[in-house]
Amino acid sequence: MSETLNSDIVILGGGLVGMTLAIGLAKAGIPSCVIDSSDPAAQTAEGFDGRASAISTASWNLYSHLGLTEALEPLGCPIDSIAVTDGMKPGRIDFQPAPGDGSLGRMFANRDLRVTMYAAAAKESLITFLPNAHVAERARDAHGVTVTLADGREVKGRLLVGAEGRASPTRDEAGFTPARWSYGHRAMIVGLAHEKPHNNVAWEIFYPAGPFALLPLRDDAEGNHRSALVWTVSEKDAPGALALPDGAFRSAVQERMGDVLGTVRLMGPRSSWPLNFHHTAKMVSDRLALVGDAAHGMHPIAGQGLNLGLRDVAALVEVLTEGMRLGLDPGDAQVLARYERWRAADTFMVSAATDVLTRLFGVPGRIPSAIRRLGMAGVQRLPALKRFFMDEARGMSGALPSLLQPA
Repeated sequence: MSETLNSDIVILGGGLVGMTLAIGLAKAGIPSCVIDSSDPAAQTAEGFDGRASAISTASWNLYSHLGLTEALEPLGCPIDSIAVTDGMKPGRIDFQPAPGDGSLGRMFANRDLRVTMYAAAAKESLITFLPNAHVAERARDAHGVTVTLADGREVKGRLLVGAEGRASPTRDEAGFTPARWSYGHRAMIVGLAHEKPHNNVAWEIFYPAGPFALLPLRDDAEGNHRSALVWTVSEKDAPGALALPDGAFRSAVQERMGDVLGTVRLMGPRSSWPLNFHHTAKMVSDRLALVGDAAHGMHPIAGQGLNLGLRDVAALVEVLTEGMRLGLDPGDAQVLARYERWRAADTFMVSAATDVLTRLFGVPGRIPSAIRRLGMAGVQRLPALKRFFMDEARGMSGALPSLLQPA
């Protein structure tokens, strides 16, 4: 007879969003089972592959409420300023927080975030983690949800959460029809060591082919100044760029960033990811909720993808906690409807803004560039407008769940 596990919430996907959701639910006294197809050993393997994430102020508040910041603090690099420029030409914007606001966020190597999440989840008795597990079947009815694994095990619960990322089979099987399109671009990612310190400044340099981002990281144990590079190129140019010898690739990187960080060298392998957009108008169905990239995937131009998913987490934890406190089933339609209403406007606005920004800076030619730089110079001179943009980037605008507010 096959094994049957029971939990209130069944989370499909144990990445940064899914695992944070499980930890948040556990802190609220709600048991969950996290099912993930990947191998934790591979996800936390030693070495730096260039993949890094910006954690906004609101997301840091979430981590603080969940007791994660003590472990994360020594691993992250504060973002004290963001420099935005059109091809390194005059007219850039410098975003800096007001006194007392702290940093604009923190940069972490993804591996460090994963190691911390796994360690925190392992300490929670209310989390059952099933790695290396492959889903064979999902079933939902009026009484609950059942997930059957390829090895015959069954996991039963009262709510199913799809957190598998952009290619979410749970979303697709449930019949959600997201708006989607490809940008025809690919993001090349690699770690850089550089001669000059970055002084906690993140650079977003826009070229017609796509943005070229330099994201500050902490110096490594050998004292190397480090940044993560996310360089967007057209899909047709990506194979050639990825195939360049290290010396030629480094020279191309150096040409696009100028002397802002001095001489650079590559750290670790290069990787690349296709860039596309998708957004679901609905985030819930019968006993089902979507979080993170399963519901909304966007261009990484503003570094908001993970943060938007963590805002989903904070809202879902709050509505489930309050609903269950009132005696409602976590799969109750009115509980899920509240989650969807809370998240719909924010996810749409951020997704749309990143799409418009991508297209605006992708228009080639001197005249569009001049117009962009004129607009950027105007924003630079308007403190109130800059503050608005910074609050949006920090995730500190609108009606915030309690987990996103300062601890």
